[in-house]
Amino acid sequence: MENKENAKKEEKKKLSKEERIAARQNQSKQVEQLEDDCAKDFYGVMPLIQSKEKVDRVLVNVGDLNSNLVDTKVWVRGRLFVSRKTTNKQCFFTIRQRFHTVQAIVSVGEKISKSMVKFASDITKESIIDVEGFLRKAPTKIESCTQNDVELQVTQVFVVSQAEPRLPLLIEDAMRPEAEAEELSVAKQDTKLDHRIIDLRTLTNQAIYRVEAGVCQLFRQTLDSQGFVEIHTPKIINAASEGGANVFKVSYFKSSAYLAQSPQLYKQMAIAGDFEKVYTVGSVFRAEDSNTHRHLTEFIGLDVEIAIKYHYHEVLDIIGNLFTSIFKGLEKNFASEIETVRKQYPSEPFQFLEPA
Repeated sequence: MENKENAKKEEKKKLSKEERIAARQNQSKQVEQLEDDCAKDFYGVMPLIQSKEKVDRVLVNVGDLNSNLVDTKVWVRGRLFVSRKTTNKQCFFTIRQRFHTVQAIVSVGEKISKSMVKFASDITKESIIDVEGFLRKAPTKIESCTQNDVELQVTQVFVVSQAEPRLPLLIEDAMRPEAEAEELSVAKQDTKLDHRIIDLRTLTNQAIYRVEAGVCQLFRQTLDSQGFVEIHTPKIINAASEGGANVFKVSYFKSSAYLAQSPQLYKQMAIAGDFEKVYTVGSVFRAEDSNTHRHLTEFIGLDVEIAIKYHYHEVLDIIGNLFTSIFKGLEKNFASEIETVRKQYPSEPFQFLEPA
């Protein structure tokens, strides 16, 4: 019995010794490879940014990469969207920054090694990366990228922030229209809401929020050009602003207060105070219990108030001009965002008539 136990111990010692030798040999090989790697200074994982030094580097926005910058060397920062290693000597990957994407290629060459290509192909999706490269004209239109006429020939790539290898939600799944659910994986609404931070990164959500911001921008621009003054009204008030029971009651120190259902009272105060034309953009709260999908208890209201001089048609003229200005501005300045939204949520182009 003792002989068997001693034999097992000897066998374990032998194995552990062999493992240690193999580990040292493997480490030595890695060191040799690193020493022979001609590109070892052109890729890797960056140390944690702690504002210890200023980097003399200008980062170009992905959305600004176009044919005017062809054959120039640029640095870009974005998330690794998708990657595809075609051979041991070449890897394609897409860089995504906010609403824009561009294709990048890293290929073995005089200053780029196989180890660098492997490093690039192993970067996890959604990692933040810094990439340097020459912008080249794409041989064919790249349908999968917003910057479809150019591509980036990579010379350096560094990981700024590494993402987890396994994410709870894939951006591709969150971007697919429901019509493709039978053939491909499409993220459910609950999954998107449970992982909202990742869901917000999709090109569709980026576009939706830009269109929303555009509506507010155009609303303000149109009214400002007509002499309106923007005002900011209280949202915590001492009584219901529109009567009825549809109001949120909140604790306010030793008493109670209510969330404003409307800025109406304050707009009217401004008109009586000789402002003549005012508008406000802000939150509105309605405590109306409902199970409908479209019902909102909190929303952003765009409110206008003017002093009528002779006829209420003065108000109608302003409203008609306001809406057409917003619609025209969206068509002119946010066409690509609207088209991106339509890819996931198909709809007919919006048509409208201009007031006579």
